[in-house]
Amino acid sequence: MTELIVRKLRFAFANHHVPFLWNEANPAFSAMANAVSFLAIGFEKMIGSMIPEAMPLITDPAVAEEADAFVRQEGQHAMAHRQHAKGLIKAYPGLKETLDKVVAAYDDMTENTPLKYRLAYTADLEATFTPVFKLMLDHDDTLFATGDDRVASLFLWHFVEEVEHRSSALTIYDAVVDDPWYRMRVAPSIFKHVMGIIKIASEDFNKHVPLSERRVDAMSTFRIHRRKKALLQRIPFIDAPYDGPFANAFRDLPLREQLVALNGVVRSQIPGHNPANEKLPALAQVWFDRYNAGYDVTQWYTADESDSLHV
Repeated sequence: MTELIVRKLRFAFANHHVPFLWNEANPAFSAMANAVSFLAIGFEKMIGSMIPEAMPLITDPAVAEEADAFVRQEGQHAMAHRQHAKGLIKAYPGLKETLDKVVAAYDDMTENTPLKYRLAYTADLEATFTPVFKLMLDHDDTLFATGDDRVASLFLWHFVEEVEHRSSALTIYDAVVDDPWYRMRVAPSIFKHVMGIIKIASEDFNKHVPLSERRVDAMSTFRIHRRKKALLQRIPFIDAPYDGPFANAFRDLPLREQLVALNGVVRSQIPGHNPANEKLPALAQVWFDRYNAGYDVTQWYTADESDSLHV
């Protein structure tokens, strides 16, 4: 029996202004997280089409139950991120085109790649989430707590549930494909595609969101881009656009912990890796305990605990 819980949370984005710069103390992280929100919509839509296609090939009832809970959790994430994106689009209508491009890229994958590739894509990407999100959740005091509570709470919920179902995508992949070497072989193309999606969103953020409201070049995530643009701006007679200063989203995080996360990402792609054995962020268990106690997790940092908890 699966241990996954499908939590239906609503963040009332339609009732409040949704800021692009939702963490003013860290504009680069704000932009990067917003790009992740756009990616999540397309990626999780792809998962929603993929799991029903895979279900007839899953013979183990326990895996089928896990797959059902997994896709339903991801469906809730997609719904919430779509509401977040709608709030951004309301403020910056040009971002509707951005969302359409991201979703189209994943629709193309659904239509033009085999099921085993999409299962590998999901398993490979999901395997990286626990080390990466552990790094982020371990430093929520600077990455989330200083930002808009509803946006921060959306990402906290999504990230702790990714930790919760950290083994699901690989379990499903193994049940249907059972070829760890194929998964490793296609990993470079998978992560190239993922970064391509982040690039689409980031470039459009520069295009559609005024610099005064994002404060940094939204392409700050890409180190190669930073170097290339800095070089072009030094060359006379080349009109290189200035989209703002570059910044490091993880500037306040200890380098050692960043390297540990990077090592975890690399290790996650090696055949035989088991996500269930990953070291988990302490905040995840705190989140689950508070949710079970009735705390309003949609306003993680501002809800009144005495009013939110069950008696």
